[in-house]
Amino acid sequence: MFTGIIEELGKVQRLVKSGINFRLEVYAPKIAPEVRLGESVSVNGVCLTSVEENKKGLLCFDLMPKSFQETNFKEIRTGDKVNLERALKADSRLSGHFVSGHVDCTGVLRRRQIEKGNLSLLISYPVKFSKYLLAQGSITVDGISLTVAKKQADTFSVYIIPHTLKNTTLDSAQAGDKVNLEFDMLVKACCQS
Repeated sequence: MFTGIIEELGKVQRLVKSGINFRLEVYAPKIAPEVRLGESVSVNGVCLTSVEENKKGLLCFDLMPKSFQETNFKEIRTGDKVNLERALKADSRLSGHFVSGHVDCTGVLRRRQIEKGNLSLLISYPVKFSKYLLAQGSITVDGISLTVAKKQADTFSVYIIPHTLKNTTLDSAQAGDKVNLEFDMLVKACCQS
């Protein structure tokens, strides 16, 4: 379980095929010393398991083919930055919203623009997920807890405050980039009952 509050921007050192899976290595000097073998870490919103003891600030993860194919990991290259968050502790303050790290789908960043003095991002998503998206509701974009500003049939927009922009991958995100989306689990639970 996560909150969508990014702790560190990691840097991809390697992403290689390893048998039927993929090995992802991320340089994360701030959080790596505290991550133990077997712990969960959100990487761009995907819950991954640390599979090696940390060596000099490096986090290592194995990706199953489904995790690779159904997220934006297939777009990631060596040197790219990724959003990182360690799993929520039971005694921690919840600053974002409940995030499972199970990506529902990918969306596409359609437009970045300044609107009323704030950065606005327009993101398209598969229309079949529309029932899970609420205006002023929560959405996770590449692991970042955000609030939906506007919702249309197959797009939504979010506003980004300067702190979030500076401390996440959204600073370098461009139109056409794929982003991992996780819809609010409370909304999904309500829609399925």
